[in-house]
Amino acid sequence: MSSGWRFAFSRRWLGYLAFAIVFAIACGCLSAWQLARSKEAAAANAVISANFNSTPVPLSSELPALGSFEPKQEWTRVTVTGTYERDKELLVRNRPFNGGPGFEVLTPLRTASGALFIVDRGWVPTGNSEDAPDSVPAAPAGQVTVVARLKPSEPGIPGRTASGRQVGTIQLSVVKERLGGSDVYTGAYGLLDTQKPAPATAPTLTVTDPPTQDEGLHWSYMIQWIIFALIGFFGLGYALLTEYRKRNEDDPEEQARAAERLRKRALRRTDADVEDDLLDATR
Repeated sequence: MSSGWRFAFSRRWLGYLAFAIVFAIACGCLSAWQLARSKEAAAANAVISANFNSTPVPLSSELPALGSFEPKQEWTRVTVTGTYERDKELLVRNRPFNGGPGFEVLTPLRTASGALFIVDRGWVPTGNSEDAPDSVPAAPAGQVTVVARLKPSEPGIPGRTASGRQVGTIQLSVVKERLGGSDVYTGAYGLLDTQKPAPATAPTLTVTDPPTQDEGLHWSYMIQWIIFALIGFFGLGYALLTEYRKRNEDDPEEQARAAERLRKRALRRTDADVEDDLLDATR
């Protein structure tokens, strides 16, 4: 006797359906996350395109307060005139560049307002005999006009410590403490682009070309998660249909449908399939 589809409403199959729905929701969330990441990458690329080679603007107009900074300002070129506080220079440890270990040189620039703007003058390699550079090219003395690209304060890294005139990251709140709590720009610092007068020797600039603008494979991953969700429902439907056919294999109507499926499958057989059957038979 045919049991029809009544089995599909059993606790077991309802559990399978619930699992498929939960799996689809999880895939949907992951797909939405990839879409959000794609939008973030596109927004970051737009900021680079708009700001990296922008016309320099005065620092005071771009950062009206010491803590001012918005993500859309990253890479903006600013110009500021002041005097380097060379005796307050700091080194950022563990900064690789072109495959080599080294330090980045942070030199505070005393602006006309009296505040200190942190300028990352570039990179120097680790020395031969100690955990410090062999030498650091001196910043220009006297008044200097700097063009720099704004970068946000970096977060701290757990476990990364430094002492003396070194810091673990360019976390501007920590830099401010190391400088004795003076008036310091803590929203952003500047990656050096140019300065006048230019010194005879200087650290190697860490950024001279725009970062690679790559949005990654987020769109591809987003579509893949949607496909995975659909595959889950397809698999559930296939398993349901398979069990239906097995439970109803004695039903005349189902037997007729099974015979029709076999007939259509035979019509789709190719010469290669026939040859394979002959070879199997002779083994």
